[in-house]
Order: sequence, then C-alpha cells, then structure tokens
Amino acid sequence: MRKPLGLLLLSLLLAPEVWADTPEIPLVIKDHRFEPATVKVPANTKVMLVVENRDATPEEFESHDLHREKVIAGGKTAKIAVGPLKPGTYKFFGEFHEDTAQGAVVVE
Repeated sequence: MRKPLGLLLLSLLLAPEVWADTPEIPLVIKDHRFEPATVKVPANTKVMLVVENRDATPEEFESHDLHREKVIAGGKTAKIAVGPLKPGTYKFFGEFHEDTAQGAVVVE
C-alpha cells in the first residue's frame, strides 16, 4: 500500500514540471466573445490556453473537439491544458452565450 501511495504523491509533485515549459496561448472573453476568435498552435505540441474572462458574468469554455469544459467566473482567469494535437481545426464555444462566444484552435 505504501509504494502505490508514494508513487501517487511523487507524480502529483512532478505534475507541474510537465507543463512548466508549455507555451501559453492567451484568450480573452469580452462582451461575450472570444478574442481572438481563432488561435494557431503547432501540431504535436502541448499548449496551455489562458482564458481571461473580462465580463462581469461567468462563461463556460466548452469544446467537444478538445474534450474540455470549464466555467470561468467573471473577472477571473483559467488555464486549460490541451494537446498534443494533430493538424486540424478544433472548435470551442461559450456555453452560456453560444450565439456570440465562438472560436477555434487551428493546429498546423
């Protein structure tokens, strides 16, 4: 029992190291829209989407393509790890304002 627990604790301690050198891609939610609406990332690379919600209300970043969803409170910032990804276009949207909050990650 001790060995699995020790391995778990070690992996949790090292987890931040895995993402330490990960490129950060800034995204802003403003007026219930993503800015920029399209971000480009290199193929086969882990990236961290840094989503800043400048609206007073919460928004849910959601992407079926990326298999991610995260509620971001108004005035707060969240980090969303993605990748490595194959070339293609991965759509995302704001579930609370789906008519205006649309975007895509383009992997080249």
